[in-house]
Amino acid sequence: MSFMRSISAFPSLDQAPIADDGVVLRPMTEADLPQAQAMSAELRWPHRPVDWEHVFAHSEGIVAERDGQLIATALRWRWGERHATVGLIIVTPACQGRRIGHRLMTALLEGMDNCTVLLHATAEGRGLYERLGFVRIGEIRQHQGVALPAPLIALPAGWRLRPVGQNEAQALHRLDEDARGMPRPALIDDLLAQAEACVVLDDDGTQKGFAILRRFGRGHVIGPVVAPDAESAKALIAHLAGVNAGRFTRIDIDFDSGLAEWLEGIGLLRADAPTTMVRGAPLQHPEGAPRLFAIVTQALG
Repeated sequence: MSFMRSISAFPSLDQAPIADDGVVLRPMTEADLPQAQAMSAELRWPHRPVDWEHVFAHSEGIVAERDGQLIATALRWRWGERHATVGLIIVTPACQGRRIGHRLMTALLEGMDNCTVLLHATAEGRGLYERLGFVRIGEIRQHQGVALPAPLIALPAGWRLRPVGQNEAQALHRLDEDARGMPRPALIDDLLAQAEACVVLDDDGTQKGFAILRRFGRGHVIGPVVAPDAESAKALIAHLAGVNAGRFTRIDIDFDSGLAEWLEGIGLLRADAPTTMVRGAPLQHPEGAPRLFAIVTQALG
């Protein structure tokens, strides 16, 4: 796994004074990951240490500490020059209600006035993000449970599901960029390296969609899922749910996808409903682009 991180990603923090409450903001480092994972576990978030390592690899992060103890985190991921996602905004419960989240987000958004910034907000954080200029554009539905074998979904004549080939990464980069509206080739490459299964939707040799199954949190996660329509998305998900049948499985879908009831029928029940929010220009998708039916994670989008 390779990545680059600028040492001056947050220049305003270089000489930042200690606040009156003793809280110091500074760039996040790899050495902070064990404390960060412990904080997420305190909130009952499922991230394992290796999950933190994977998301940190592409991030620029900020932490807040007091008396040498980590009390908050916030990360951003820059996708090209004009796009970013933010997530893993955590303030330890003992320090909530002290505007630490506002300070973190203000610093995190530094230098991104000309970017489209995407996040998935908890109910507790939505008010803060609205005050910082984010607007609601949709909702995510988190579904999870022990996956049941799913009935196969019929595909149009000439369409089929098959394993990803060794030289198809660039095609998946394009599909993901068109569906998400952001260029994320390094992320897709890492997901492919982590994948326990990746299935491609093929129309006479042309890639029309794909989905990835990998380890995450309490078990496995299906995502991203990129497809031209809901039926083909179901076909991709049904295949991977069958691969993972009998094991804990999670998938975070676009609420407008129409997949919620079907997912419950294969054992994946609704668990959470964060709000999708954007600051800046709307995400752009080429005409005829496939759709992102399930995201990578709530942090990465």
